Amino acid sequence: MLKRMVCMVLVVALAIMTAACGGGGADKGKKDAKVDRSKEFITVLTGPTSGIYFPIGGAFSKVVGEMGYKTSATATGATGENINAILTGKGELAIAMSDSVIQAVEGFGAYEGKPKATDLRAMMGLWPNVVQIVTTEDSGIKTFADIKGKRVGVGAPNSGVELNARMIFEANGMSYDDAKVDYLSYGEAIDQMKNGQCDVAFVTSGLGNATIKELGTSKKIVFVPVEGEALKKLTAKYPFYVEWKIPKDTYGTAGDTITAAVMNIMLVSKNLSDDVVYDLLEGFYSEKGLETIGASHATAKREIKLETALRGIQGTSVKLHPGAEKFYKDKGILK
Repeated sequence: MLKRMVCMVLVVALAIMTAACGGGGADKGKKDAKVDRSKEFITVLTGPTSGIYFPIGGAFSKVVGEMGYKTSATATGATGENINAILTGKGELAIAMSDSVIQAVEGFGAYEGKPKATDLRAMMGLWPNVVQIVTTEDSGIKTFADIKGKRVGVGAPNSGVELNARMIFEANGMSYDDAKVDYLSYGEAIDQMKNGQCDVAFVTSGLGNATIKELGTSKKIVFVPVEGEALKKLTAKYPFYVEWKIPKDTYGTAGDTITAAVMNIMLVSKNLSDDVVYDLLEGFYSEKGLETIGASHATAKREIKLETALRGIQGTSVKLHPGAEKFYKDKGILK
């Protein structure tokens, strides 16, 4: 009897020790064991409902929700507003253009004279935002010089689009004084183009932008190129720009258009724990996560992948969140 009791005690003790060590259970080695997802609320800051940020940001929020976090996706004015919102604790994740983020961190350009935003942290590279300077065939505008004296929608003040417009005017040896500039979002500018109240709209977005496609149903679209010396000056002074191409079949134009592009990145709150950021990245780059994100837009499906996760971040002044840094080191993406 005594021998049997001793055996039973040993069995119970062994079971307790195994449970305490996590041995043999379904949760063994699971990263999310360190994160109580149900207690975390992740707000994803996107962009205007007319643009590409909104559906893709919504897909990220959907993945977050499917992982068990509380979440919401919020429409915003895009990059400029998103940077401020992250810095003031109004969101946890935010899509932004890397050029604007770099300006905020280093305190130049639109952020000249403002405190450097050294608390900004990057989580992942997303897709290239292509500078699409849209006009119509009946405007007669073919080159950037033709914009002189024309009505131009350059984006909301200090938005990512507007910052691009300012730099591209500069690269072409021009300024806003050379045109009739309106600080309109590209959705508003394109609406006015339909009514003949605007001649040109700056649309810095992923290719296949819905508002440009809609314009093409009533007008013959033409893109103003960024090329030659202007492109050389732009990329030399602002190396976060790269040469890009708008293929003719994207919007049914007469030919391909040479232009510039800048990467979008996902910002993350500095206050999110390393474990949560690591866990979120595992969810985003999982097969199911990439499938959900890719279903939101062709650009997301084509461009968002683990092997290009550091585009627009690596080699810049923008710091990775420590949780993201650990994730990319574990995956062999970051040495």
